[in-house]
Amino acid sequence: FDYSSVHCVWTLKELGYEVAIINNNPETVSTDYDTADRLYFEPLTSEDVMNIIKVEKPVGVVVAFGGQTAIKLTKFLDDNGIKILGTSADGIDLAEDRERFDALLEKFGFNRPKGTGVMTKEEAFEAAHRLGYPVLLRPSYVIGGQNMTITHNDHEVEVYMDRILAQGIENPVLVDKYMAGTEIEVDCISDGEHVLIPGIMQHIERAGVHSGDSIAVYPAFSLSDRMVTHVCEVSRKLALSLGTKGLVNIQYLIYQNELYVIEVNPRAARTSPYIAKVTGVPMVDLASKIMTGSGLLELGYGEGLYRRPPYYAVKVPVFSFEKLTEVNSYLGPEMKSTGEVLGIGRTVNEALYKGLRAAGYQLKAPTRTQSIGVLISVEDHDYYEIVGLAKKLDDMGFRLFATSGTAEVISRLGIDVTVVGSLKESEINTLMESGKISYIVYTGAVLDSTMDDFINLHKRAQQLSIACLTSLDTANAVADIIATGFNEYNTELVDINNMREKRQRIKFSKMQGTGDDYILIDNRDGAIVCPESICVNMCDRHYGIGASGVVLLENSEIADLKMRVFNTDGTESAMAGNSIRCLVKYAHDNGIVSKDEVTVETPSGVKDLRLYVVGGEVGTVSVEMGKPDFTPASIPCDLPGERILNRETRIGDINYNISCVSVGNPHCVVFVDRVDGVNMKQIGPMFEHAKYFPERINTEFVRVVNEYTLKMRVWERGNGETMSCGTGACAAVVAACELGYCPKGKDITVKAPGGDIVINYTDEGITLSGNARLIFEGEFRY
Repeated sequence: FDYSSVHCVWTLKELGYEVAIINNNPETVSTDYDTADRLYFEPLTSEDVMNIIKVEKPVGVVVAFGGQTAIKLTKFLDDNGIKILGTSADGIDLAEDRERFDALLEKFGFNRPKGTGVMTKEEAFEAAHRLGYPVLLRPSYVIGGQNMTITHNDHEVEVYMDRILAQGIENPVLVDKYMAGTEIEVDCISDGEHVLIPGIMQHIERAGVHSGDSIAVYPAFSLSDRMVTHVCEVSRKLALSLGTKGLVNIQYLIYQNELYVIEVNPRAARTSPYIAKVTGVPMVDLASKIMTGSGLLELGYGEGLYRRPPYYAVKVPVFSFEKLTEVNSYLGPEMKSTGEVLGIGRTVNEALYKGLRAAGYQLKAPTRTQSIGVLISVEDHDYYEIVGLAKKLDDMGFRLFATSGTAEVISRLGIDVTVVGSLKESEINTLMESGKISYIVYTGAVLDSTMDDFINLHKRAQQLSIACLTSLDTANAVADIIATGFNEYNTELVDINNMREKRQRIKFSKMQGTGDDYILIDNRDGAIVCPESICVNMCDRHYGIGASGVVLLENSEIADLKMRVFNTDGTESAMAGNSIRCLVKYAHDNGIVSKDEVTVETPSGVKDLRLYVVGGEVGTVSVEMGKPDFTPASIPCDLPGERILNRETRIGDINYNISCVSVGNPHCVVFVDRVDGVNMKQIGPMFEHAKYFPERINTEFVRVVNEYTLKMRVWERGNGETMSCGTGACAAVVAACELGYCPKGKDITVKAPGGDIVINYTDEGITLSGNARLIFEGEFRY
């Protein structure tokens, strides 16, 4: 509202008006002395406002940017003959008055959750039974969802009504059928004839959590085109029926594929600045000009949905529970957030990751060396939902703790779960303080005696930086983001002042070297600024192109070409023997280089390559890989000694004889009798994350077929098991020669699932030879 008020002032002043602001909140930009022509630091009450109006004698008053407090003054101002700029007092009343608004919805045949008003406890019981539990209870005329709650049985209704009636009420308590559907929001700009919809937002949390406390995603990520069209049609009819001149915010519920109208707010909403920033539509500027007589068409905007953006934007609420320690942090219909942050990304998950991190979530994930625990305690009616979340967490390796009832439900899935006592017992505090719990998922009763226990638990969790989630939807979103593997290094840095208006069209070549496939992009123009993000999204074989990594061809000042290689998780490799062959094939076949001896700059140094050209195309490439490095500190490896060759070492619960060497990338070679019998999915991660390798390790399991032939399977850090690995084949041959299994100075064939690589290892260095192929060429939008 502060943002909207300030932007309205700026626009009105540009149009030649003098502007006075009435505001009593010192923590706002609108109360800066130089924002408006005059500032009245007074309460927004009818008496105080009228006294100022008598002095100022304004041509009109704007109420649409001050939130619900300002809107409530509309009737008083209208009754006193004060002109309301924008939506009329009658239009505002039509949206605010329940009976008039219900009649409007009935006229158009629009759905709304069924409900009624009650004055007594008995009437509340009757209404709840008639509507069917769960029901939403709320007093009339509330701001920020104050004193709203969702009840699931008679006991909860009784506790709520006793509390409300004890305060004395003049207006009815509203009882509405609660439907746990998808909540969406629409911000519209109307000039009375045309309606522009800058965007449709979808909440992560289902209906029942206040919109200010919900994570909102723009554009809506799971709505069908048919539903989007329907939402736009309904929004247009509602905005025009209210006679809207300016902004209107509409909240909807989608339940069992039906659209329900929750409420219409003929004013700016807290989503207005968020949508304005990410769509580029100056919403408040347009609304202010419309209020003073302009139309959408003359302002250069048309009707309907603005456009599909190239980004997703996520609004994540921020809370102040670390300061307000005694406050009930349970999320529900009553708003508790004190701010919000914005995350922007190419995909929903990337944007969510950024938003959650900015809001203070640590997003810790378990590793082979670090256990991460989650405490789960949910209400009976959430039991059927918690099993999905529990399985998701268990699949990622989280250790689960739960109170008795929740633990019993989870254990039925065959998932290991540790039973803990109730929230008031010291056992849970001990677990938190010892670092065994990093997340808490709690959906216990809001009105019963356990709430005090939860407040105390949450207070201690805040002190220990433990995330406390009271919505299963939020908990599921957090789990999904952790599973994606996003981090600060593989997400695109988006300049909000220079956002793309449409997705980039990026040409690529799908290349393959001995079974390892790569997305190769010519980046000599520097257009790719975040290859890490491209890897995470485009290397996926279900939702992307599918590849073992991304290779960038760039300009070099010290060699003919420069190569950068990124794994599927976005981590950058220092060297890749298979991808460098693909790079020079692409460069030669596309006329970037014409000679058959080429130098390539890599993070591990400049490499010399020999190209074998047949019929005008490169088919095979030899790479001078340089000398291997056995120094443990260079690999890096924390095991003692000058070399790690055939060293017996315990990995997991088994002793292995390992040989460690760096060939641009760190490698651990294990010779085995049967390569095909190795359980790579189980053993590979154990090596990758073993405590001896601080930067993780690539692991080769190798069988000596004869002195000139090795058979190999590879587990690559950041990629998992791959069809082949050029530097891995080099490491395998180096280890075999050093241990006397193969002769130095001879061509050794390494057979991998993706094909054969030939390695020649001498005292001068390693030469790698293998094929390089173009699979297909294409273009993707990013």
